[in-house]
Formats: sequence, C-alpha cells, structure tokens
Amino acid sequence: MSESTTFGKDVSRAPVSQRGHRVGPVDDSQAIGGQISIEMDGKTLKVPIGTTILEASKELGLRIPTLCHHEDLCVAGVCRMCVVEVEGQRTLQAACAYPITQPIKVKTHSRKVRQARRHILDLILANHYGECYACNRNNNCELQTLAKEYGVDFFRFGHPTEPMFELDTSSHSVVRDMNKCVLCRRCIRTCIDFQEVGVLEVQGRGAESKVVTFMDKPLAEVVCINCGQCINRCPTGALRANDPTDDVWAAIDDPTKHVVMQTAPSPRAGIGECFGLPPGRALTFEMNTALRQCGFDKVFDTNFTADLTIIEEGTELLLRLKKALVDKQPVAIPQFTSCSPGWVKYIEHFYPEYLAHLSSAKSPQQMFGALIKTYYAHLNKIDPKDIVCVALMPCSAKKFECNRPEMCDSGYKDIDYGLTTRELGKMISEAGINLPDLPKSDFDDPFGTATGSGVIFGATGGVMEAALRTVIELVTGKKVENFFDHAEIIPLRGFEGIRYAEIPVKEVGPVPGILKHLFEDWSWLKGATLKVAVAHGTAYAKKVMDDIRAGGKFSECHFIEFMACPGGCLGGGGQPIPTSPAIRAARAQAIYSEDRAYSVRKSHENPAVVKVYNEFLTDGPCGHLSHKLLHTHYTPRGKFIA
Repeated sequence: MSESTTFGKDVSRAPVSQRGHRVGPVDDSQAIGGQISIEMDGKTLKVPIGTTILEASKELGLRIPTLCHHEDLCVAGVCRMCVVEVEGQRTLQAACAYPITQPIKVKTHSRKVRQARRHILDLILANHYGECYACNRNNNCELQTLAKEYGVDFFRFGHPTEPMFELDTSSHSVVRDMNKCVLCRRCIRTCIDFQEVGVLEVQGRGAESKVVTFMDKPLAEVVCINCGQCINRCPTGALRANDPTDDVWAAIDDPTKHVVMQTAPSPRAGIGECFGLPPGRALTFEMNTALRQCGFDKVFDTNFTADLTIIEEGTELLLRLKKALVDKQPVAIPQFTSCSPGWVKYIEHFYPEYLAHLSSAKSPQQMFGALIKTYYAHLNKIDPKDIVCVALMPCSAKKFECNRPEMCDSGYKDIDYGLTTRELGKMISEAGINLPDLPKSDFDDPFGTATGSGVIFGATGGVMEAALRTVIELVTGKKVENFFDHAEIIPLRGFEGIRYAEIPVKEVGPVPGILKHLFEDWSWLKGATLKVAVAHGTAYAKKVMDDIRAGGKFSECHFIEFMACPGGCLGGGGQPIPTSPAIRAARAQAIYSEDRAYSVRKSHENPAVVKVYNEFLTDGPCGHLSHKLLHTHYTPRGKFIA
C-alpha cells in the first residue's frame, strides 16, 4: 500500500571548520592498498585505509580516553586527551584525528603518553572552577572520570577559587556555566553541524578563548531552540537543564495542593539508565510506583493525550484536504506536526512564513494540562488553582513550551512544571528509592488508558505512524492490519534523517460517527495518494524546508512529521547521559516492544478518549471547545537579534 524513500544528508551548511573530513575508502577494500596492517600495543590488525587510530583501537578492544570526541559529531581533535605514540613520529598524535594511510606501530599507554594525558588534565583543571560534589554532573562527568583514572589528586597548576563567568539562567530550558567549560567544542559542533542552528561559537584565541552566543547575549535572547542537544553532549557541568525539582518537592509537601504527574513514553525507555541498567529496558509501571512513593497524588499517562492529539491533528488534516480538494480554496499544505517544541521554535525563528502549515493542535503535554484543569478538576470537584500539574518529558524544550504565554486557555497555566528524565531520576534517588527493585503498578483513571499509538510518539516517525493507523481506518473503514502487518508501518521507522512514503487511497468507507459533524462522505478522497514524510533533527528539517521553499518533492506532501531531536523524543535533551546512535536504537526497541504489548493500538479506539468526547468535548474533534482548550497559535520570531 505504500512506497517509501530515504534521503541522505547533503553537504552541511556548517562552516568548513565544523565539518568532518576523512580520507575516503577505496572502492574495493581487497585491492592493493585497500587494507592496511597496523600494530597497536603488540596486537595486529588490518583496517581499511582512512580508519582512525581511535576506531582501530576499538576493534582491538583497547581503550583510548577522549574528551572532545563524540560518536554523533565530526572530529575536532582539540582536547588531545587521546594522544598516542606513533613509531617514527616526533610528537604524540591525536588518535581521533589520525587517519591510517600506511602501516604503523602505535603505543596507546606508554610512559610518555600517560604523562602527557596527566598534564593535559592538570591544565584543564587549572581553569575549571567549582567543586564536584556540588555539581549536577557529579559521578557522571567525563572530566571527573578521567581525573580519577589518571590519578589527579592535587591541582598541579592551581585551581580557580572564584567564578570567572556569570551563570546564564535566562532560558527556561538550558543553564550555561562557562566556569566549567573545557573548550571541547562539542556544544558548538552539536549546534552548528549536528542541528544546524548555530547559536554557539568560540570567541578569542589561546588563553582568551571562550564559548559564546551572538554578542555574548543570554540564551533566552538568541535563536536557541531549547532542544538541549548541547547538554547531552557536554562532557562536564557547563550545560544543564533548568531544574525545577525544588519547586515540585515544595508542591508535594504542601497539603493544600493536589499534585498530578503525567509521564511521556520516552522517559520510561530511558530512566533505567539513571539506575545503572543498560539502555532499552522500559520501567513504565515501576516508575508509577516510585512516583506515588515520592508523594504525587495521581499518576497519569501522557499517551492518553497523544491519542487525543492524533484525533485532533488527523481531523485537522482531513479538513485541510477537503478544503483543498473539494472546496478548491487555498490552504496551508503540507500540514506540519507541532508536538516537538524545539521544532516549533525552530520554524518560528528560521521559517516564520510557514507557521500556517503547523498543526494548531497543542502537544500532548499541553493538551493534558488543559484537560486536568478543566475536565478533571470538574469531575473531582477540585479548584484548578490548587492543582499542580507536572509533566515528565524527555525534552528540555518542554520547559520552554509550558511557559509559553499561549498555553493557559483554561484560565490557568496548562503545565506548571516540566521535569526531564534525569531530574526525575534524581528525585527518585533523593527519596531513597531504587527504581528497578519496585513492584509494578498501573496508571490512575480517568487518564490511565492509552494505546500503542500513544507509546510510539517517543520514536521518530511515531506520530506519523500513529496518525496513519487512525486515518487509514477512519477513511477506508477497514483495519490497518489489512494493509500493514501488525499495524506496523515499517516505511516510517528507522533512523535515516528523512523518510518519505506514498499511500494510495484505493477505497473508502462510511464516515464514522465521531466525524459526521464535519464530513458527509469520503468520496472526494477515493483515488487520491496521501504523501507523507518524516524528518528528525533540525539539520534534516532544514533540508526539507528548503526543498519545500524551492517547490521540490516535499512541497507535494500532505503531512510531514518534524522532530527537533535526533531519533525523536527518545533522543531528547532531557534523556540520560551519555547518548549515542546505539543507545537511541536500544530505547526505540523498548518503545516498539511496549507498543506490541498493548491490546489496543490505535488512538481512535481508546475508550477513555471516546469518553472525553462523549462527556466533555461534546462538539467533537476540532469543535468549539476543543479549539479553545486543545489548539493554539505560534509566534513569528525571525532571526533578527536586537
């Protein structure tokens, strides 16, 4: 039923200094010169030409320490922690940036190498202000780990006793403490090359170097999209999320407050990493128990409003298509998803002329808050001013989203506090709880019923897959399993930056009752081909948007899912550190496994969602009340900085 295509990444718009450069492999690795013999610490290996010493060491099971290197980023070679001895070379060489083009002998831990690494650490620490025990990265800091490994037990070249830079707490999402910066430039490579936003750069040279924003302005005043990807790749505590846990504890301890928690799918797939578990083990129901033990009055499932989002966003798409195909009126197509607040802020800054293409549906987080302070408050006879709604999200940008002035349609702030996965892990530990040891418990009603479609929101392509599961069934009147095995729309899954699919509508069924107030029949859709696309990471979002602007292939799409973070929400800026392609893949597997375990896997079949429409949103999807509470508008910001 579908045709899919994937697209690679073209040349980055990042400056040449921020792009990766490699010696290219030969066409035939078995040809003369295709494989090169090397010797490393007495072990021999054949590697393709252009392989770095660091890559070769991993194949041999040898560990070379790094600080500026990261699997997601281009090579920088600035920290020099990975220096090794190459026979015949006068100086030590950076293993991460040394391409093997001829047979070599390497020593990775000779006396000369160990001394050099120790002195590099001593010099870094000579400019590193702060005490480890008072740092949010204590026991999860790469600099701290290396200092311990290399026996740094005193400050050989001194240690700052006063901060040199002011703390930047202007952003709702990201806090910058340049006193802890080691100038590894990971944040710069993440922002410029990996995300193609370009908020950070190095100013000055030598000892005067520092990482700055444009004109050294606070983060809140530049084009930062709050995605937090810089946090996930910072090796120290120089970058962290803006943490509201003290305020959440205060609300829990206040007997006059009714504190509810909603949990998104991605934190469940990642929070086990905060407790020493390998990536890929979901702790959904153990986490429910932990939250109650922490003192939350109710624990709800954000997947409920993910299902609600699909109904509202899918209906909005059908209304736009009808307006274009039947009424022949101008309408903003393709429709863009609006669940990712980092993506929303990105388009506000970089493509504000396309804001009309964004779905007006709020994200599941914000829909939940609006319902909690209206429908739920009425059901339980609680004054909305006494409800504190906390959202557990994998995302630092959700902190910015819940503080948007638009997000208070109930008369109250939709969401009071946004917590990251890391922050909740800290709260659970502070309460003396070892999460993996807890018994399982279910979510609370009336928002404890969700579907597999809500779960897969956490992975790139998940929103699109969930939407299509529902739209296909509502339009054709047939089960989506008739078209895709086990309702799994595989062409939309994976970690390619951009994915595209075409779904022909060969037959239509009757209009279901939930949509009869908007549509008489689907005859106008019969024979049409629905064109959809998925992009994750704003570097790929930029590629799609530029293609649309140029009138290319993606301008012909009807619906496009955008996620600001690589891998989607499971790679969000609030997820456990470290992150890597393998870790994100393991988290995705946990999410898809949880989807398969649900007995109900389509949003429109969620009985709790049906009940909300029957009892509260009685004018149906995209009706007057749902538009008031569940839909919003966005702000054209542009790139001009005053």
